[in-house]
Amino acid sequence: MTRGIPFRPMALAVALVAGSAAAADAATVTIACSALGIGHQLCREGAEAWAGETGNQVRFVATPKSATDQLALYQQLLAAGSADIDVLQIDVVWPGILGDHFLDLSERIAEDERSAFLPTLIGAATVDGRLVALPWFTDMGLLYYRKDLLERYGRKVPETWADLEQTAALIQEKERAAGGDRLWGYVWQGRAYEGLTVNALEWIDSFGGGTIVDAEGAVTVDNPRAAEALRTAAGWVRTITPEGVLNYTEEEARGAFQSGSAVFMRNWPYAWPLANAADSPVKGKVAVAPLPKGGPGGKHTGALGGQMLAVNKASANPDAAVDLVRHLTSAAEQKRRALKGYNPTRPALYEDAELTAANPVVAVLGEAIGSAVARPSQVTGERYNQLSAETFQAVHRVLSGTAEPERALADLERALERLSRRGRW
Repeated sequence: MTRGIPFRPMALAVALVAGSAAAADAATVTIACSALGIGHQLCREGAEAWAGETGNQVRFVATPKSATDQLALYQQLLAAGSADIDVLQIDVVWPGILGDHFLDLSERIAEDERSAFLPTLIGAATVDGRLVALPWFTDMGLLYYRKDLLERYGRKVPETWADLEQTAALIQEKERAAGGDRLWGYVWQGRAYEGLTVNALEWIDSFGGGTIVDAEGAVTVDNPRAAEALRTAAGWVRTITPEGVLNYTEEEARGAFQSGSAVFMRNWPYAWPLANAADSPVKGKVAVAPLPKGGPGGKHTGALGGQMLAVNKASANPDAAVDLVRHLTSAAEQKRRALKGYNPTRPALYEDAELTAANPVVAVLGEAIGSAVARPSQVTGERYNQLSAETFQAVHRVLSGTAEPERALADLERALERLSRRGRW
């Protein structure tokens, strides 16, 4: 049986699916998962398979497409003690914000089962010793590049940001001289929003400038290496990067790259199947690599992204809800999803030959994920969103040329010190 209700903040749109062997005492579990494209379809398929196997029922909640609106909805419902949603799909940076409202899964999931997941993600899902979610799929910032253009001009995949600048400038100049007037060297996410915080963190970490706030809560962003990273990025604008990047999110960057208007792009793994879709102008011409190092003493890095599944403390059916989470994060289900482009959170799957052949991004991620940098959301908890806003606003001023890196970082450090109450987040 399926039914729908128009979305309103406290009147959630739901669809009910009953297991084929549903018993009179079957549990009904409500799950909120992505409303975006194939992600919603894959969630529905996985949950419906669980319902069919267990005889339970599953209801699907339609949530807002915007992550900001989705977080606001969750905060409203959870703060009210609502049991309307049993299982919630959450961003990797939300455990510190929402974790108090979730079950401690370490009491229900044995250590050997937890150890099958990527340690970095289990760490991100752990708040004050409580495992508040299980990792579902993972993301990491990657460098996309036009392999045909690099081959044409005899250039290697860049190891450092300086290498990228040189290669991007050379190919941009040569292609424009040959009539490709719209080609730019490098596109990324420069709008003043969370995506710019992510890019800035990657730049700073690649230069060895820290993670904005360290694991103990100390603000560390005002340092020479961080300033060098921001100065480097600001130098790309209007040279190898269009000024319009200052208003780009992931989709604007993907649109430019996929239309053939850029040599390099920073983006998440979701862009891979789209860039290689049948109607893509760059189909078969794209490859991926880790993001460049910040010089000889720097490192390859990429911001850790992804989604997790958490169980509402107020759930009327916690045992069934946990069982659904187990099913959706199982090795078999993650492999099914990974074959469609959603990267697994279990290290063993990165060695699966069928999977790496079908999805080349998995092979790159398998090698690079150990160097991923986590946003400081765990240590900053409920104040992470404010930290991010202060960060992307400061970085945007540098990129737009209205502030020097040193001054912007000094101001940012003072603002974060006030926000943190001097490290006591």
